[in-house]
Amino acid sequence: MTASRAAVFEDRPAMRRFLAGVVVVAAAVFCMTAPAPAQQPQSGPEARVIVTGEGSVDVAPDYARIRSGVTVRAKTAREATDANSKQMAAVIAALSSAGIEQKDIKTARFSVQPIYESPEPRAPAKLTGFSVTNQVIVTIRQIAKVGDILDRLVTAGATDAGSVEFLHADLSKALDGAREAAVADARRKAELYARAADIKLGSVAWITEDSGYAPPVRMMAARAPAAAGTAVPISSGEDTLRVQITVGFDIAR
Repeated sequence: MTASRAAVFEDRPAMRRFLAGVVVVAAAVFCMTAPAPAQQPQSGPEARVIVTGEGSVDVAPDYARIRSGVTVRAKTAREATDANSKQMAAVIAALSSAGIEQKDIKTARFSVQPIYESPEPRAPAKLTGFSVTNQVIVTIRQIAKVGDILDRLVTAGATDAGSVEFLHADLSKALDGAREAAVADARRKAELYARAADIKLGSVAWITEDSGYAPPVRMMAARAPAAAGTAVPISSGEDTLRVQITVGFDIAR
C-alpha cells in the first residue's frame, strides 16, 4: 500500500465530518430556494341584511274545553263512591242530551281521599269519612253552546265547574295571516336599512320563525246561574295571534 492511500484510510473520520457538512449546507440551500406552498385566500363573512319581522291577526276561537265534575263526602268510601257515581251519571247524561259525543268527554281525575279531623287542637286526628272526586274534560265544538252546557251541568248536580278554555282547531292555519304580515314587516325594515346604507337589497337567503311562540289561552271561571233557567253568560271574543321571524337578505352586487 502506498503512503498516499494509507493517509486517506487513516483520515476517514475527518472525511465523514466533511461530507456531513456538505449535506447540511445543501439541505439549507434547498429550503431557502424551494417555493412556499400557496395559501388559500380566506373569504370574509357573506354580506347580508338581517332583520326581524312581526305580524299579528285577530281570530275568534272555534271550540272550547271545560272541566267539570262531582265531589261527594260520606262516612265510608263505598257510600261516597256510590253517591258520586250516581251524581256523575246525571252529569254525563246532561252532556249527552246537550249533543256532546262520548269521544269529547274524557275523565281527567278520579280520587278517593280519607278525611281526618281533630276534635281538640292537640288531640290525634280521627278518621271521619271519605271524599270522592270525579272530574271530566269536555270538548264543546259548538262554541255558542258553552253557556247552555254549563247551565245543564250545574242543574244536573255538578259540584265542580272549573275553567272555560277557548281554543283554535287549526292554529297553524290561523297563524298564516300573521306570518304573511311578519314577512312584509321584515322586508320593509330591510329596504329601509338598504336605502340608509346606500346598498341594493337582494333576494331572501333564509327565514326562521321564533319557536318560542305560545298562543294565548283565555280561561274563565265558570259560575252557577243566578236563577233556575238562566243561562250562564259566556263570551268567547277574539284572540290576537302573533308571529315573529328573522330574515336574512342578500346584498345585490
